[in-house]
Amino acid sequence: MAKLPEKTKQIAKVHAQLINSVVMACHNKAILPQLEPVLKSSEENGWVALISRIRKILAGSRNSKLLVGLDDEDAGIVLSILVGLQDSTQLPTMDEPADSKFAAPGLAKMIDAAEKGDVKALSTLADMAEQMVSATGDMRQLGGIIQAMVNGERDLKILTRKMDEKGIKLVESLLEELAQLNPQ
Repeated sequence: MAKLPEKTKQIAKVHAQLINSVVMACHNKAILPQLEPVLKSSEENGWVALISRIRKILAGSRNSKLLVGLDDEDAGIVLSILVGLQDSTQLPTMDEPADSKFAAPGLAKMIDAAEKGDVKALSTLADMAEQMVSATGDMRQLGGIIQAMVNGERDLKILTRKMDEKGIKLVESLLEELAQLNPQ
């Protein structure tokens, strides 16, 4: 089994809870009712194409054509699910943050959009934060500070309390990206 490309691995880390939940539901249909509210909420928040593909996977489809027409992030999630179904060692762990060079630009754009009133971005961030806080370590801490960042907090020391070096580096990268999006 080929390993996932680095960019896809980073996307998978951000969405680890969803990816792992879908794979578990594929293996054990009894937990599908627990996953359904997450799928419905994600669909209502604009992830229609992604959730459509996930529903096909849950119904048994494993075709790579599921990736056609998806943006990079959605395709990364679907690919991670498909690969994880074939090789569970390729599933993302939920205890470490994504590499800042891959995660920071996209996350910063969503935070910036949410700050400016984009309801879809705010809703997507809320879903991501909810998934992250169920993890451990820096991923949990990152989920906990997203709302503060949307509300304008930019103090690195405040945002990175209880984080290790990797988490601090990710938050630094996020702050740099946000500064570039909103030059003074």
